[in-house]
Amino acid sequence: MKVSPSLLAADFADLKTAVARIATADMLHLDVMDGIFVPNISFGAGIIKALRPHTDLFFDVHLMIERPERYLEDFKRAGADGISIHYESTESPAAVLKTIREMGISPAITISPDTPAEVVFPLLPLVDMVLIMTVYPGFGGQKLIPACLQKARAIKDEILRQNLPVLVQADGGVGPANIAEVAAAGVDVAVAGSAVFGAADPAAVIAAMKATRK
Repeated sequence: MKVSPSLLAADFADLKTAVARIATADMLHLDVMDGIFVPNISFGAGIIKALRPHTDLFFDVHLMIERPERYLEDFKRAGADGISIHYESTESPAAVLKTIREMGISPAITISPDTPAEVVFPLLPLVDMVLIMTVYPGFGGQKLIPACLQKARAIKDEILRQNLPVLVQADGGVGPANIAEVAAAGVDVAVAGSAVFGAADPAAVIAAMKATRK
């Protein structure tokens, strides 16, 4: 299991130190919210750019914004390694994913809880990862919606059927208490917020989650 702690749960008064404490993670999940696509505002490319010199972690940028194609260059310049766009956020997900790939960034597609798994099947050859939202996007601290794991399994099965090297990521309510269930659904990358950043020993929590077997 790969682990991508969500910066939303970090201490924003000292992000440099917070990120240093999760250095053993595989990625850093960066939730960008615009207050339009989701009912919350988080941070933008400026915060990501400021953090980039302080960690070598893969910057897993999750754009929860309307028409993300407008801002791809901004996030490239900020240091994004991967960019995930929501299927629901743009008129042409395939075109946006192709643009991300052409920019030299790893593309990913995200679906919200009410979006059926099947919509991403045609897009799988265009992405390196599919992000399954296991809560409604916009706020941290929510409980995982079990039905969303069924979608994760369906997407993993389709990835295997198409014989593609695509990862499945789950975001929302994931932590040590349910990581085994998440892994059993075929998830390869776990996004965890308060379970990691809120822990007294984040490295121990990351190690325990990484050790989870499918």
